[in-house]
Amino acid sequence: MSVRIVPFSPSLAPAFASLNRAWIERLFSIEPADLKVLDYPEGIINMGGQIFFAIDEDLPIGTVAAIRVGAGSFELAKMAVSPTHQGRGIGRLLGEAVIEWAQQRGATKLVLLTNSSLEGAIRLYQRLGFRRCPFPSHTEYARADVYMELTL
Repeated sequence: MSVRIVPFSPSLAPAFASLNRAWIERLFSIEPADLKVLDYPEGIINMGGQIFFAIDEDLPIGTVAAIRVGAGSFELAKMAVSPTHQGRGIGRLLGEAVIEWAQQRGATKLVLLTNSSLEGAIRLYQRLGFRRCPFPSHTEYARADVYMELTL
């Protein structure tokens, strides 16, 4: 397996939506905040963020977004890896791509929201250096119950 990480291109927009819809619909339900980015991923790019894809041969098998949330901070969001490719370190490669990209842009902090039932994801985020922090008073996601930060 020779997986490469590539930045967003319009031809990959359908993969961003389908990879994320697969896990969200399997475990939760699609929320309006999901649709905002899944239906228009270019909006993430236009606001100064980036979307990365893990490509195996020519097949998109994973994705993650870095969404600008403020001066010097981005949200690591919409991480998904195809079930056929999970457990191979692809999530780590995607997370590292976001961290490196954010650092290159002078960011000082990455944040993320997740759900406590996603124990494997939380372990991955902790290995990447994220730490649990007090939950914000308002989020766009009803399913979110864990908030984490990484100081860069």
